[in-house]
Amino acid sequence: MNELIETAWRLDRLRWVPTDVLGDIVVNQGACMDAYAAGEQPDWLGLAQTDRELAARLCAGCQVKDQCLEFELRTAGEDTVGVWGALDQADRRALLPYWRQRGERAGEVGQ
Repeated sequence: MNELIETAWRLDRLRWVPTDVLGDIVVNQGACMDAYAAGEQPDWLGLAQTDRELAARLCAGCQVKDQCLEFELRTAGEDTVGVWGALDQADRRALLPYWRQRGERAGEVGQ
């Protein structure tokens, strides 16, 4: 649980970054987006792995994990699916209440 609280606190620095700016950052700088840049299927696609394993592999070394996570929490909320910000959907759903306790954000779902 402490890890969830620490993650929520870490995301506070992105609190007032506009949602569209976060989306642009993720699309333009996200490591997962590089996987598709060459126009070929990434080598990890189709491997038998859990979402947690995929998140660890796909997001390792990504410089915009926090922006990605903040973006997904804002735009999907409880309906989050897949891998975003180096977390699987179960981990993001567990984080969501702690993240919401940190206060309002620019462009959050429901605003």
